[in-house]
Amino acid sequence: MGVLVLGACATWSLITAAAHDGRPEGVLLALLAVAAGYAAGRISGALLPVAAPCAAALTGLGLAVGLPRLSSGPEIVAPLGHAGATAALLTLATGAVCCAAWATGSPAFRIVLRLTAVGITVTAAVLGSLSGLVTCAVVVLCSLAAGRMPHRGPGIAGLAAAATAVTGLTWAVAGNAVPDGLAESLRGQLTPHRIDLWHDALRLAREDTALGVGPGRFGELSSTATRTLVSDGKPHSAPLQLAAEQGLVGVVLLAAGFCWLLYALWRSPRPTPLVLTAGATLTALAAIAAVGNALSFTTVSVGAGLLAGLATAHPLTEERAPG
Repeated sequence: MGVLVLGACATWSLITAAAHDGRPEGVLLALLAVAAGYAAGRISGALLPVAAPCAAALTGLGLAVGLPRLSSGPEIVAPLGHAGATAALLTLATGAVCCAAWATGSPAFRIVLRLTAVGITVTAAVLGSLSGLVTCAVVVLCSLAAGRMPHRGPGIAGLAAAATAVTGLTWAVAGNAVPDGLAESLRGQLTPHRIDLWHDALRLAREDTALGVGPGRFGELSSTATRTLVSDGKPHSAPLQLAAEQGLVGVVLLAAGFCWLLYALWRSPRPTPLVLTAGATLTALAAIAAVGNALSFTTVSVGAGLLAGLATAHPLTEERAPG
């Protein structure tokens, strides 16, 4: 099922690119990164169910702390997508550590790993990443709560509803369909420039609902992006970018990919607390991607696939349910 979904996403990006002379390379690279990360996670999770997520968490933390800029090119101000990428890496690192805590059979080591997750959350605050602080804290709390859930079905359904709510709110803000008071508050948090990009994305999506304007062409057709001195040519919202560049089908395929991840977690043989922790982390990443440009960074796409693979791997040694 996963191969079919990713293959459909790649095929549709090529179709829309051919129809409007677009550039599908970015979409294809992101899909390849997710697939490679997922495969690596399935293999390493089977061989090293505790060590692999720990190594992934240290790598993600090192990238977030060690790279002051995750994007290349001349910069006069901090790039709009950098904050989201940093928050995404810290969130994935926190989720990986929490997953390792549920995978280990040592109570003492589990406490150490949970303290490490708290340390990553504090690191997000030190780095000035407010969104990273919030999402990391949410992942830690959800991981603790997952230990009290005997069945994963309701938890998976709740994660799907949360991702849908965040995406719906993003769409409502882009379409000026929220109350004035809430709109002003969100405009102050998200910045007027980002919301103007969302308006342009929704306008382009309405002009060609079926095929969109073509992958990679938002920067050419967005009036807000063309007026920006340094622009990456993206609307900084994954659902709105796909709606603008690949039409309604692109949005449906994005939703199908997220639903496939949740379905794979639901069918995973790993312990329920671990599965729900990974699901909460990927849902937090989906929320970051709905209001930012995180998925445009290859490291984030690889990390998302890697965490999903770790949480759905079949360990060679028998695992006992925690508690």
